[in-house]
Amino acid sequence: MITILRIGHRPERDKRITTHVALTARAFGANEILVDYPDKELEKNFESTCQRWGGDLKIRTGVKWRQVLKEFNGQVVHLTMYGETLEKAMEVIDATQDIMVIVGAEKVPREVYEQATINVGVGNQPHSEVAALGVFLYSLFEGKMPEFNDGQMKIIPNPRGKTVESK
Repeated sequence: MITILRIGHRPERDKRITTHVALTARAFGANEILVDYPDKELEKNFESTCQRWGGDLKIRTGVKWRQVLKEFNGQVVHLTMYGETLEKAMEVIDATQDIMVIVGAEKVPREVYEQATINVGVGNQPHSEVAALGVFLYSLFEGKMPEFNDGQMKIIPNPRGKTVESK
């Protein structure tokens, strides 16, 4: 079970980025995404995406992140540019256990760094949290991408165009 915890979501500023964090979580195989700030529009839009394109990733906003973090029974991976290198972190992380991946929006409180099982610096340079999540999940699942066969639409690989199948 892979849970993504988005901390510091600001709907007026982070709407597109948090949406992209959720889309990346879905596309790369996470099971649920939790967002600390209540955002029913984000939930509605994301659920619509899952209905159209498939997948059963659950989204819940307005969670109390400190409580969720405290109650989580598994490994906590905090994505930050200040952490251990991705290569070394992957040697420590056990993909057979439940994993919570923390993705911050604004400055993350110090307690997140302290409570994390491991702080992972994907690249150890400033870049997008969306990129960090995608690279981390791709590494965790060893490049295996999930297939979604339960949606209303499906992209058919095509080297020269766009082919979308409607069901």
